[in-house]
Amino acid sequence: MKSNSFLKESFIAFFLFMGICTGNAQLNVSGYVSDGQVPIPGASIVVKGTTSGTATDFDGNFTLQNVTTDAILVVSSIGFMPMEIELNGRTRIEVVLAEDAQQLDEVVIVGYTTQRKADLTGAVAVVDVENLEKTRVANVSQALQGQVAGVQVTASTGAPGDPVEIRIRGEGTIGNNNPLYIVDGIPSRDIAFMNQADIKSITVLKDAAAAAIYGSRASGGVVVITTKQGVKGKMSFNVDYFNGFNKATNLPNMLNAAQYINTLEKAWDNTYTGDNPYTADRGRSDFADTNWLDELFETGRTQNLQLTASGGNEKLQYLMSLGYFGQDGIVVYDNDKYQRINYRTNISADLTDRIKIGTNLQLSYDKNDLVASRGESLIRYALLRAPVIPVYKDASDPTYTERDPFTDMPFYTETGYDVGLQRSMYEMVGNPIARAYFTDNTERMYRTFGNVFGEYRFLKDKNLTFRTNVGVDLSLFHNKVFNENYGDDDGGGNAIDAGLGRQNRPNSLNESRGEAFTLTVNNTLNYKTHLNEKHDLSALIGMEYITNYASSIGASRARFPYTTGQFRYLDYGGTELDIWNSGSASEWALFSYFGSASYSFDNKYLITANLRADASSRFAENNQWGYFPSVSAGWKVSDEAFLSDVDWLSNLKFRASWGILGNQEIDNYTYLTLISQENGIVKTNRFGNPDLKWESSEQTNFGVDLGLFQNKLNITAEYFNKYTSDILLPISLPSIVGNVQPTILNAGEVRNKGFELSVNYQNSDKEFKYSINANLATLDNEVEKLHPNLPNIVGEVTRTTVGQPLNAYYGYRMEGIYQNQAEIDEHLSGIPNPSAKPGDIRFKDLNGDGVISADNDREFIGSPIPDLTFGLAFNSSYKGWDFSFLFQGVEGADRYNDGKKIVDYDTRPFNFTTAILNAWDGENSTNSVPRVAFEDNGSSRISSIFVEDASYIRLKNIELGYTLKDISGINALRLYISGQNLWTSTDYTGLDPETTDLIDKGTYPSSASVLLGLNAKF
Repeated sequence: MKSNSFLKESFIAFFLFMGICTGNAQLNVSGYVSDGQVPIPGASIVVKGTTSGTATDFDGNFTLQNVTTDAILVVSSIGFMPMEIELNGRTRIEVVLAEDAQQLDEVVIVGYTTQRKADLTGAVAVVDVENLEKTRVANVSQALQGQVAGVQVTASTGAPGDPVEIRIRGEGTIGNNNPLYIVDGIPSRDIAFMNQADIKSITVLKDAAAAAIYGSRASGGVVVITTKQGVKGKMSFNVDYFNGFNKATNLPNMLNAAQYINTLEKAWDNTYTGDNPYTADRGRSDFADTNWLDELFETGRTQNLQLTASGGNEKLQYLMSLGYFGQDGIVVYDNDKYQRINYRTNISADLTDRIKIGTNLQLSYDKNDLVASRGESLIRYALLRAPVIPVYKDASDPTYTERDPFTDMPFYTETGYDVGLQRSMYEMVGNPIARAYFTDNTERMYRTFGNVFGEYRFLKDKNLTFRTNVGVDLSLFHNKVFNENYGDDDGGGNAIDAGLGRQNRPNSLNESRGEAFTLTVNNTLNYKTHLNEKHDLSALIGMEYITNYASSIGASRARFPYTTGQFRYLDYGGTELDIWNSGSASEWALFSYFGSASYSFDNKYLITANLRADASSRFAENNQWGYFPSVSAGWKVSDEAFLSDVDWLSNLKFRASWGILGNQEIDNYTYLTLISQENGIVKTNRFGNPDLKWESSEQTNFGVDLGLFQNKLNITAEYFNKYTSDILLPISLPSIVGNVQPTILNAGEVRNKGFELSVNYQNSDKEFKYSINANLATLDNEVEKLHPNLPNIVGEVTRTTVGQPLNAYYGYRMEGIYQNQAEIDEHLSGIPNPSAKPGDIRFKDLNGDGVISADNDREFIGSPIPDLTFGLAFNSSYKGWDFSFLFQGVEGADRYNDGKKIVDYDTRPFNFTTAILNAWDGENSTNSVPRVAFEDNGSSRISSIFVEDASYIRLKNIELGYTLKDISGINALRLYISGQNLWTSTDYTGLDPETTDLIDKGTYPSSASVLLGLNAKF
């Protein structure tokens, strides 16, 4: 490898960290008290055992004189748990008080308003953002992994900047299952542009009762995000920085050169007769011993810098932040980089005691240098390429050039490369190192996202609030790909390109630019009142208008005579052939009315109802309006008189809900008939469907919230049943109609049901404080209906049909290995002369006719949807130290490992993993790995041998920190070391069990990382 071992670098980083975690005591006693976000004025600070004490000022600061160095300070405030602090000679302390659940009712943002957590009747999960920050990931979505029961978060690949997929309570439709994000009241389908350090709160609305207020866009669940705001008091300044390295781990063991030649020699003998060319090739002087995975992967780097300033007075509060995140991936040559720059400004002003205005605005710039990270990826090439081929050509090779020194086709001879078996003996898969070097694929995104709002409070008691909110989401993108020609000449291609290398022949440039603009306007009227100390009522009505316009333009040219960076522009390409350009635009709009009402009697009996009406331009006029109601109720049993003497029971609430959500995430203009004209003849390309309507998701939810021992232990359990109907399906018409595109119809039905459990325990009574958060969720997914003309939706290795999960794997069931000819003749009795040989894969004969056929002997062999998802988080602190970790995993998920199929079971001379050393080599030698051969041994069939259990448990994060106080000019300085993905346990033999692909062809793996960081508060 090109770097030291991962463990060595980890230990060095750890001891460097430990070496700087020391400091000297100072002299003057002062401090700052907050809730972790804002200062707490009026907090009491008393020297334990004395009457000496003081209180914090408006900014949360205090000074205490004449205190002994070994004193213990008792810090307390109404609504917070008291805390004892040992000075141990310190004269500057910073105290973060935890809310006392018995006294403070946490306010949760749900929909267009807020609600006390104690009064929630729907399935709403509040994410601990403080602990979320320790995940140290690029994408905010990925930080949710393992945090919330019923929320599955999966990275599509481990490549920097690649997308992250969130599924809330499973796959409900065959189309778009992504959740809706609401950021400071503005909807979005993507939050990758956000800076994690800017987030104040995240609330996940899981059921229809909680999400129905968002109607037609909420069937995939809703994630509500608010960003941090300024606080009253003098300006504070915060710096957060971390830097570290990333490494590929859990890589498969590939054959070395000697093992590879031995295996190919055996494969030849198992297939052919006569002289073995691999025996003749033994000991060639031009053979290498290349570990292509080691050559491909290097040490990547990650760094992050966040600067935040906030402050304000009674009338005006402000927050400004500037962030940079950069990650250089683990593939050589630095063409897999991701960089993001964020600027945010949040301002709010109380013009009078009734009028408030404000703005939340973020500007972001993303640059993503992409390599092939999935499918025909660089990793797939590295798995396949023969170890006997070197990375670089010898300088004596007549095809060697400084511009392209990489090997391509296997070996050069005096007559070139095309000499009999010379090329095919060592299979001409491309050189992954060359491909990484010549990759030039860059995506840039400029985004403006934010809102301006105004509020006015009516009535004498100011209980009626009108709020108007205008949001803008503007994206400008620029994608540019230059495909440089390289490799060896194989004699193919266009005559005009004679002599060029076979890769990217000819060279070309593809470039596209575009914009997407979404305007959101919503107005709400919110009323809250408390009557006779028994009745609490809140009501909300509102309207919303959303319009979107998107356009793009693209062009390409080929045959660039000069290929250095300054010539990689369209004007410098060839003008005779291969000139292409395009442009398109689309738009859609949504208009909505909505309302919500909540009533509580005696703080024990709760009921909430929502209704939203949406009109979407994506449907024909007679079906534009959809209506989405919900109702939920709760009973706080713990507040009943008959439980008043049960001291250990702090909270017991039963909840139930029902509601309907919608899904409008289909292409624009799908309901219209498409026509075209060619040579004066008008023809139909697609028949429209004016009756097209919303997908509907009907959900029921039953939940219980349990708090024990003064709410130190909190347990939430949920059961849900989610039934999605009118799923939009593409239905092809009979060929007699002509060659037309499928028409979209409402036809499918899918059901998801499951159980969710969340357990939280907090202990803050002593100096050692800790919390444990655990969650798990089960999921049962089943297709209940498809269209009669589409009884099966058939994929490359999957089949969606009634009675099975979405995208279930479908193929033959492996029973073992044929050990002898007699076993073949008995098992394949229906075939006169079976072609199978001893050592081939034996498949299950489902109907017992002695023939293995596609019609009768394929079955469902796995599901990519996990049966169980779970997470376990631990957070602790002792004096200045803090320590945390997070485990996350899935159980019961399968993955089709096509990398295994093509590496260990293909009939071409690709490389193999060391598993092939245990291949069948005679009767009773093995019953699991077939013989190696250059002919089909059964591995060409889609079968259970390649469907692997992709269950895993992973240490997503572990972090150790130490906070120093009273450093000159700094209120607090926290130093930390953090590890990501340091340990994974799985039986999956691919590079990474975590991927969104149904077929793993060699996916860019998640990398392990070690980061050193600091957080300074001024």
